[in-house]
Amino acid sequence: MSNLKDIKSEIDKYANDSNQTELQIVEKLEKHYFDKKVNENLKLYKKGKKKVSEITKDLKISPRKFYAILDKKKIEHKKYKKE
Repeated sequence: MSNLKDIKSEIDKYANDSNQTELQIVEKLEKHYFDKKVNENLKLYKKGKKKVSEITKDLKISPRKFYAILDKKKIEHKKYKKE
């Protein structure tokens, strides 16, 4: 529990030093760690060691959002046509 208090105090210090609120800082941290986790999973996806369903479950996102990330990063994937 003391580690959490340390993190909270560091966020408070950083908020006082910068022009940002605590929530803005936490949102930036969340985005950073989400991107980090996405990149780790993309490496495994490219090697064929992890499937889309496993990745979406780990990241707690929809498959559509994952495919949008693949398109954004220009990574090839199979496209299924609805008919």
